[in-house]
Amino acid sequence: MFLTLLLCINTAMAAQALDVLHWWTSLSERQAADTLARALGEDDDIVWRDAAIPGGAGLGAFKVLKSRVLSGHAPDVAQLIGPTLTDWGELGLLLELDDVAADENWDDALFPTIQSLIRVQGHTLAVPVGLHRINTLYYRPQLLAEQGLRPPRNWAEFERVAAQLQRAGITPLAQSSEPWQVATLFEALLLSETGVVHYKQLLQRRRPDDWFDPRVRRALERLRSLKRWMVQPVVQRSWEVVARSFARGDAAMWIMGDWARGELVSMGLDVDHEFACIAVPGTQGVHLYSVDTFAMLAGNYGKQREQEAMARRLAGIPLQLAYNRAKGSVPVRRDIDPGVLDSCGRDSWRTFGRGSAVQAPSIVHRMATDEAMKDAIIAQVYRYFIDDQVTAIEVQRRLATIVRALQNDTGNRRIPK
Repeated sequence: MFLTLLLCINTAMAAQALDVLHWWTSLSERQAADTLARALGEDDDIVWRDAAIPGGAGLGAFKVLKSRVLSGHAPDVAQLIGPTLTDWGELGLLLELDDVAADENWDDALFPTIQSLIRVQGHTLAVPVGLHRINTLYYRPQLLAEQGLRPPRNWAEFERVAAQLQRAGITPLAQSSEPWQVATLFEALLLSETGVVHYKQLLQRRRPDDWFDPRVRRALERLRSLKRWMVQPVVQRSWEVVARSFARGDAAMWIMGDWARGELVSMGLDVDHEFACIAVPGTQGVHLYSVDTFAMLAGNYGKQREQEAMARRLAGIPLQLAYNRAKGSVPVRRDIDPGVLDSCGRDSWRTFGRGSAVQAPSIVHRMATDEAMKDAIIAQVYRYFIDDQVTAIEVQRRLATIVRALQNDTGNRRIPK
């Protein structure tokens, strides 16, 4: 017994723990995180010490991360994505992974857009683990087939399908009134109306007058018109609850990012049988994306070896395939065999691979703009969705005013918000 105890103690001492902060708490997200933790433990002798913070779109996790850094208890690894990664990197808070990227040939292995997302001032500051497609419409093939319907490819078809489903006593569209979920629906509608070029210009040029474009108004008006196809009143539910409801057949369609696919599969549903997916009407051949990335906090560099080992493992092909299969996303590498992906995954991966001309960064999921603008869009879209007295032009005016106010705000060089 003494020898066994001593062996356990020695093993625990040999294994180095990394404190990992993220926001993966649903069933499929936990399975995906466990896949990463298990691989690190078995192959690299690294203990994944979980610090999961509940809250859709990472709203709670970012607050906790900032608090921990300010209090001197920063995690070793944190889920940081999009422009936020740039903010933290410019402050010198993140470990540079240049050697890992060079050794693993990330320049050739990763999609160019993925590379640009993880590089700040010429340095690689994060490891990408998965690519999500936001503009995804899920549908229940059996429910549609029973009504003699096909999945809608444009909005005119969507309206006809929804009307017939509703007449048959079937809720056409699942939805929660949780702010980030409403805004996730809206950004897909915005892309549908504007196209990739104008969508990017709207967010990157920061010109207040751009928000008065008729295409923005049409996206808002469609958002409100879609409410009539949802269960009334539209209550706030977590996306996991909406997923369970959709899995039961409570609604025939659902617009949500492809993390929903991972959740549905984790419940035992088969892609192309119990559910299937297509692009949101008007966005065929376009990829509204978000990328999950992990950054290593620099600290005192005492765990650099383990942090670099983790980065190498997470970007490798075997773990990319295993993790993304559970998460519902697709690998960030362009050198995989797409034949191993399901139909939804293949379409996502191949569409993104066509290049920047078809790629649109998500607003809600921290790809397109800074936190201030993201929060403003979510707040105004949510207010419009729940209050029918608010007009589309009023929302446009408010967003234009906010953009104007942010134009000269270059930000502080403190811990990012």
